[in-house]
Amino acid sequence: MAEGAFNFQKFVDDSKNTLLKPKEYFASMEKEGGFGEPIIKAVLYGAVAGLLGLLWSVIGLSAVGGAVGGMFGGGVGIMVLVGALIFSVIGLFIGAVIILIISAICGGTTDFEANTRVSASLMVMYPISAVFGFAGGIHLYLGSIISLLVSLYGLFLLYNALIGALGGKEGTAKIISIILAVIPVLMLISALMCASAVKQSSDIWMKQSEDVMKQMDNKDAAEAMKRLEEFSKQMEKAAKEAEEK
Repeated sequence: MAEGAFNFQKFVDDSKNTLLKPKEYFASMEKEGGFGEPIIKAVLYGAVAGLLGLLWSVIGLSAVGGAVGGMFGGGVGIMVLVGALIFSVIGLFIGAVIILIISAICGGTTDFEANTRVSASLMVMYPISAVFGFAGGIHLYLGSIISLLVSLYGLFLLYNALIGALGGKEGTAKIISIILAVIPVLMLISALMCASAVKQSSDIWMKQSEDVMKQMDNKDAAEAMKRLEEFSKQMEKAAKEAEEK
């Protein structure tokens, strides 16, 4: 595609094909035409993701929004939106460099524009991830599992891009994709184990605190009864002395 006006309908069609027909899309995608189109695609994906993040934050269904949304209100959501737009442009080129390195390992092209265009196409997962951003606000485990599934599908798209668009060797691309897939799985398992350990420690601490409070309550009650008995004896003694007089 020559440098010119951005075709929004093509952007929509490319997004659908990237998600639903990755093998066919990456085999036929345009790898030349300038950096304007991939930058605009990245910004649009970032805008959609940011708007979704803003929505979840405002209604209190994001992990960040649920934690501090009540304190800072819509300001958190605005920060999410602005951050998404900034990340979309920076992430586009950082992703392009990473993909270029992986492509070189797989024996594929090291043309920076081609890798940038692949990076822009893979950023379709950015708004997809944001769609499920509410899950972390509902439950930590649910959000973590959905995030893992989104990451794994993104790696599946990368695998197809390495072979179809960048001309990488299928065997090498498959091995690298498997290795990259193991990393988020191990990270999730580690995070869940840490969360479970923290929860158990918290439960133990709470139980010990409750036991201490109960002991204190029992001690205070015994002390109060003792004082009440002493006061009763003093009242009886005073009554007897008054009768004797």
